[in-house]
Amino acid sequence: MKKKFIRIANISGFYGDRLSAAKEMVEVGNIDFITGDYLAELTMAILYKSKIKNPKTGYAVTFLKQMNDVMAECLNKKIRIVANAGGMNPKSLAKEISKLAKKLKINPKIASIEGDDLTDKIDELNSKGENFKHLDKPVKLLENKYRPLSANVYLGCWGIVEALKDGADIVITGRIADTSLTMGPAAYHFEWKKNDWNKLSGAAIAGHIIECSGQATGGNYSNFEEIPSFKNIGFPIAEIFNNGESIITKNENTGGIVNVGTITSQLLYEIDSPEYITPDVISHFNSINIKQISKNQVKVSNPLGSPPTKYSKVTINCNGGYKNSMTFLIVGLDIIKKTEILKECIIDSFNGIEFNKICFQFFPTHKENPNSNEEAMARLHVTVSDPDIEKAGKFFNSKIVETALTNVPGICWAHPPSKAKEKIIHFPTLINKKFVKQKITIDKKIKYINEILHDTEIKKINTGIIPKDFNVNKIKHKEGFFGDLFSARSGDKGGNANIGVWGKNIHSYSFLKKFLSVKKLKELLPETSQYKIDRHEFPNLLGLNFYIIGFLGDGISASIKFDGQAKTLGEYLRSKKILYPEILLKD
Repeated sequence: MKKKFIRIANISGFYGDRLSAAKEMVEVGNIDFITGDYLAELTMAILYKSKIKNPKTGYAVTFLKQMNDVMAECLNKKIRIVANAGGMNPKSLAKEISKLAKKLKINPKIASIEGDDLTDKIDELNSKGENFKHLDKPVKLLENKYRPLSANVYLGCWGIVEALKDGADIVITGRIADTSLTMGPAAYHFEWKKNDWNKLSGAAIAGHIIECSGQATGGNYSNFEEIPSFKNIGFPIAEIFNNGESIITKNENTGGIVNVGTITSQLLYEIDSPEYITPDVISHFNSINIKQISKNQVKVSNPLGSPPTKYSKVTINCNGGYKNSMTFLIVGLDIIKKTEILKECIIDSFNGIEFNKICFQFFPTHKENPNSNEEAMARLHVTVSDPDIEKAGKFFNSKIVETALTNVPGICWAHPPSKAKEKIIHFPTLINKKFVKQKITIDKKIKYINEILHDTEIKKINTGIIPKDFNVNKIKHKEGFFGDLFSARSGDKGGNANIGVWGKNIHSYSFLKKFLSVKKLKELLPETSQYKIDRHEFPNLLGLNFYIIGFLGDGISASIKFDGQAKTLGEYLRSKKILYPEILLKD
């Protein structure tokens, strides 16, 4: 008899997450599956370079440490493991786990799933009609002067289902949709059909919530004063039911919290529109209801789904040359004049030699009549990039040093000169699923499955939720911080940034919906003014999402911003002063 629900626990949200999380989850024992997400978009390029140096590597080595701690106990408690720690080499990691199992004198059944790695197939696929157009720019991959380092398509969940059907205790994948890690175990356990759209949507939603580990239980949460303790934050557990509904919780006696706010925060993180596209289903985030049902338990109900498209996302990382930077601290009177002289002299010192790109960023962080030397400091950040490592490295550093020591008074460096770093260009694109097959290897047996392919339009749904309106012109206003009323969460998707914003109740959402237009956002955050911004409404979550296209350039490695992942953008918005109806503070 099948269980009424299954408990899926997440043990990793990125490569480098808390190693002890696996042991902490398994020791409690009341779970059916553990999942782990190790693959940020940049991680694939890092693992690719590792594999080039040693063809037997290219995977998340920390996963082996976690398996050493818990694999035997998982077998004993019948807890099955699904993780994308295979990175660029799932088969090799599966072999290493098998070696480890022999040392531990256990015999788990291990499956590996491949088919995502397209790195060596770009030219072949292009000859078959795949042009690999950039999702946000009018450019095709082969028109791009940069050389691809890695190319990986996001796989769906049905390979995981097949591996579990064949008895796998541990399933190791490469680049797979983050949500697939949760959808696979749920679809396997409840024997869902491939067109059970609503049920699959519910598992996708649960997967999106728990994929970032402790960020669903209080990490990066605006209302941090609600968190009892940030020490040893409990990682999330999803209890998934046969109808696709779920309850998100965490283990007792751990830090963090699970409440409507932390779940809303994660739902609005790193997304675009309410139509959340996965390889196997389009999940409609504006359909769901979230409700606190008890301490550290939030129910997610009414998931609606529709058929996926015939395309899957591909993340391609390209070698974009090298970049280097220096931050000058400038102190004293006439700082603006000093800065202009310094910029002119830096350019002049290059003696006509041009970089592929040079950027000056001035930050007037100095205070008038400062109380400390540090308060007197403004910053000039200089960044260069070029295909020539010597030019971006030794040449740039030598000219910076020469200029700094013979220039205006009151300047110093925020850090010593550094080596040029490889600049990895993020190139997001799509591929027709007819070119994608999953390869499942278990007990030396191999099987292939196709991706779910539907030639349909993306459906939009109307939630039917209409916020209560009130005439703000007749209500007393006051000046205060945006964060007095609203929470926010921001993040990166390659070269794009998103800011999710939500209110406490229907009244605050009513004001938010009218107040925070794209135009107003650009006024509050002037550095976003040059970018195209998509605005989406989530009345069921009392929130809005803003998708800022190109804000991070070509991704974290190529970005010239101090915060290349836009993690601070939401809190920056909350620190802005606005006029709002005073009555909203009383709700």
